Amino acid sequence: MSDAAVVYVHGLWMPGAEAMLLRRRLRRDRGYLWQGFHYDSVRMPMTHIVAALRDTIGAIDAPRVHLLGHSLGGIVIQRYLERYPLEKPGRVVFLGTPAAGSRTARRVGEWGWGRRALGRAIGEELLAERVRSWDLDRELGIIAGTLPLGFGRLLLKFGEDNDGTVALAETRLAGATGFLPVHVSHMGMLWSAQVARAIGSFLEHGCFGL
Repeated sequence: MSDAAVVYVHGLWMPGAEAMLLRRRLRRDRGYLWQGFHYDSVRMPMTHIVAALRDTIGAIDAPRVHLLGHSLGGIVIQRYLERYPLEKPGRVVFLGTPAAGSRTARRVGEWGWGRRALGRAIGEELLAERVRSWDLDRELGIIAGTLPLGFGRLLLKFGEDNDGTVALAETRLAGATGFLPVHVSHMGMLWSAQVARAIGSFLEHGCFGL
């Protein structure tokens, strides 16, 4: 049994249960204590989300705390660490996080109904282009999908590798420790045994492939 906890932060419109198989694999293979963090991804502003995440992490009784974010969840984690530095050691993994922006979100946001459906946090973070970098004192590994099956393909012609929702280039973040493209879709990465092994490797060793 590992002495580390993994805090999973879900993406837009997700309940957290979508990562059940990933949770089982990480617990079986690495022995991690799993802590899901659920938030209202449509109605809550980012400041309220990261404050709630702070409270969740503060209640964890483990000497090491790793952070795992899928899609919007990765941006939540970055904003949390920028505002509330975490004293306990640990690493961070992003799964399909549009750290460099989201053309899919901007396209949906062109319509009034779309902006409402995307909600407040997406409106704050992804409806305008911005430059992000990872300047935090914590190792970050990024896993990005290259299987183009997802909602974004109904709206865009990406013209480059993508996971059906987020382009590969949109997941890159200057300052990250590791970057791993995997032939999975945006949601499929949560169910992939290969991705689960890669997450475990990075959280344990700070690199992919071990």
